[in-house]
Amino acid sequence: QVQLVESGGGSVQAGGSLRLSCVASEAIFSRCDFAKYRQAPSKEREQITTTTELGSSWYTDTVHGRFTVTRDNHQNTVYLQMNSLKTDDTAVYTCAACFRGSPTWTYQYWGQGTQVTVSS
Repeated sequence: QVQLVESGGGSVQAGGSLRLSCVASEAIFSRCDFAKYRQAPSKEREQITTTTELGSSWYTDTVHGRFTVTRDNHQNTVYLQMNSLKTDDTAVYTCAACFRGSPTWTYQYWGQGTQVTVSS
């Protein structure tokens, strides 16, 4: 059973905007925190934002001020609004939910990923 469904990727010119969506089952959305990762070609996967069940958020420095993560409680959806996109933002973006501590220290659920391509 697919738990997280992602959409919204695509191609955009530098300076443009995209909004990514991550739809979760109600059981996951109501009790879990979420994170967004990205992985660019030949680079390690990078965590770029997190949001808690209460809506508190964190952003890595490279996206802070340009990206905004929000939760829609009615749609069981986490959105990532990406503005002022740069070519360096080109990557596969993946949604994750329900962080598990020891011993795995990782998220329990993962989306399928969506490609974002920013051209100059």
